[in-house]
Amino acid sequence: MKPLLDVTNRMPLPALFGMVHVKALPGTPFNTDSMEKICATAVAEASMLQSAGFDGIALENMHDRPYLKGAVGPEIVAAMTRVAVEVKRKVGSNFPVGIQILAGANLEALAVAHISGCDFIRAEGCIFGHVADEGWIEACAGQLLRERTRLGAGRIRIWTDIQKKHSAHAVTADLTLEDWVHGADFFGIDGVIITGSATGKAAAKDEVKRAKTAGRIPIIVGSGITADNAADYARADCWIIGSSLKYDGFWENPLDPDRLKAMVAARKEVMRK
Repeated sequence: MKPLLDVTNRMPLPALFGMVHVKALPGTPFNTDSMEKICATAVAEASMLQSAGFDGIALENMHDRPYLKGAVGPEIVAAMTRVAVEVKRKVGSNFPVGIQILAGANLEALAVAHISGCDFIRAEGCIFGHVADEGWIEACAGQLLRERTRLGAGRIRIWTDIQKKHSAHAVTADLTLEDWVHGADFFGIDGVIITGSATGKAAAKDEVKRAKTAGRIPIIVGSGITADNAADYARADCWIIGSSLKYDGFWENPLDPDRLKAMVAARKEVMRK
C-alpha cells in the first residue's frame, strides 16, 4: 500500500480532512470580497479545522462557479497561491494542506501546491474521460505526472476522483469501479477518491470495500460523510468532508463548531471499533 502522505506526524486512519471552500476569487461571477478578506476567511476556517482535531485540509475554489474547463487564468493561480501560502503559514508545515482548482485545472493545482509548500492535489480526470457539467473532461495522467517530474515536485501526492460526482459516465459504463481503481494504480496515481453523485451526496456503502480489493492504493471518500454515517466508511484510508461540517449541512454556509466536534467524535468512535 502506498503511503497516504509524507508527513512527520503519523495520522490515524481513516485520516480526517476538512474542505475549505475558498470564497469566490477575483474575476469570477460571484466575487464580492477583497483578497485580504478571502485569505482571512480561509485562514480562519483552516484554523478551526485544525483546532477541532482534523488531520489536514483541502483548499478548493468552489465558489468560482460556473467553472472553466481544464484550465484557469493567471489571476486564479495567483490568488490560490496567495491563499495557500497564508493558510500554510498559519497551520504549520506538519499539517497537510491540499489544493483543488475547478474544473480539472490540475496542472495549475500542481504548480500552486508545489510553490506554496502544500502536500497534495485533488485532481479530476486523471484516468478515463467523462462528461462533466463543463463538458468533456479528458484523461490527463500522462501529462500531469510528467509535469510533476519536470517541476521536481515528486513529494506532491496526486489524489484523483474516479467516476466523479456531477458527471455522466455512460461512455465508460462498461468499466467497473475496480477497473477505475486498477487504472489509477497502474498509472501511478497516489490515491483515488470515491464520491456520491453530487456535492454532499454519500458514496455507496460497498464501494470502499470493493475499491480496497482492486489495487494497492489509498482509498479516500470525498463526499457525503456525516457524523451519523461515518461508520459506513470505516475501511477508507481518508475522509474529505465539507458540506456536513457547515451550518445546516450546506456547503456555502460557515463552519459549524458543533458539527466539527461531532465529526471528530464520530471518527474516534470508528477507530475504537
